[in-house]
Amino acid sequence: MRAPTDRQPAPETRDRILDAAEALFVEHGFEATSMRMITGQAGANIAAVNYHFGTKDALIQEVFRRRLTELNRRRLAALDRLEAEAGGAPLKPSRIVQAFFGTALEMAADTTNGGHTFMRLLGRTYTEPNGFVRQFLAEEYAEAVERFLAALYRALPDVPRDEILWRFHFMMGAMSYAIAGTDALQLFAGQFDDADPERLMPRLMSFLLGGLRAPLPGAENNGEEPAGPAKRGARTAARKD
Repeated sequence: MRAPTDRQPAPETRDRILDAAEALFVEHGFEATSMRMITGQAGANIAAVNYHFGTKDALIQEVFRRRLTELNRRRLAALDRLEAEAGGAPLKPSRIVQAFFGTALEMAADTTNGGHTFMRLLGRTYTEPNGFVRQFLAEEYAEAVERFLAALYRALPDVPRDEILWRFHFMMGAMSYAIAGTDALQLFAGQFDDADPERLMPRLMSFLLGGLRAPLPGAENNGEEPAGPAKRGARTAARKD
């Protein structure tokens, strides 16, 4: 068998380039990471990058696609199992949240196969203004987010859909901020050693579910009982969980 040449790089070269790009994007961001930095860390050359990806934008897309496709597949598989078990009945909101966010946190806890690095990159991406990447992620997320929002709408029929959208948005933000790292927390909390991703999961899931159960805006007014739909929605969110 003929050995790979620069014109036909070995398949493992592609993985090295992706791994290097992923780690450097986490550390420096997309704009500050040059192709020279990526090839240097990957032990490859520009010809290999051009052969496998063509452009930096295509490389960025593939960095996300290789793990995000699997992450969303696992999310949808978990939702399919829950819906099959429910036999057509609405799911408990807590189980929907666990299927979507818990699956991501499981990947974030994988420090051996690159899942932790990728989830840190995904978390950083949500907090950095990059229109190209955000548009790509919106397209990649579309099917999974649509399915999970539909499940939440069925699970919480008394909660306005706009409110569910806002809470899902807040939960995505909380997860992204948490998995991006503990650097920000250290700024105001000093030394912070408990950054074990496996211990992050129960803490964050508890926080996310607390947000989902919170009373609707206007449901609490100086300790007074909420009235009308707001009261019913707040009770539904807590009861059905």
